[in-house]
Amino acid sequence: MKIYMIRHGATKGNREHRYVGVTDEPLLPEEKKELQSRRMPPVARVYSSPRKRCVETAQICYPKKQLEIVEEFAECDFGIFEYRNYEELNGNPDYQRFIDSMGKSGFPGGEDREVFQKRCLQGLEKIMKRERRHQEDIAFVVHGGTIMALLDGYSRPHGDYYNWQVENGAGYEAEVLWEESDSNFYLENIKKLF
Repeated sequence: MKIYMIRHGATKGNREHRYVGVTDEPLLPEEKKELQSRRMPPVARVYSSPRKRCVETAQICYPKKQLEIVEEFAECDFGIFEYRNYEELNGNPDYQRFIDSMGKSGFPGGEDREVFQKRCLQGLEKIMKRERRHQEDIAFVVHGGTIMALLDGYSRPHGDYYNWQVENGAGYEAEVLWEESDSNFYLENIKKLF
């Protein structure tokens, strides 16, 4: 079976290079048109983050599929960095600590990467317990951070968190391989979509 991990289309905050986490903004109108022109791979089921930008993208990409909302796939809570960009944060000592730690120090007032990644992986594991019996291709319409967290956790060969960055409206295809003895799985043969 395959999983298609698709990052939501662009929002105003994305175009302004802002940290868009808990802010629930819609897609840009021109982005909706771009997504409508894409030919998405066929899937049996579609899972989405609860954020409006993901739900809208999923409804455009898979208009005939019922969405299943996965709360664990919501984007990271960026705390005091929420909806701010580099220019606005430049000179902020908390931001500098964050940059110097390669993002591992976490977001003041928000989530740290370890907590965020654990949440995302719990969502994936919950879905995969159900999907194992079906063995049909599925799609996740989620955030860039969510994709990075999932692939950092389950890619083989392993690719680190930041290796999996992806543009809005793009994503990855991954093959799910199950280990023989139990319900453990991993993702391999990972390729970029679009």
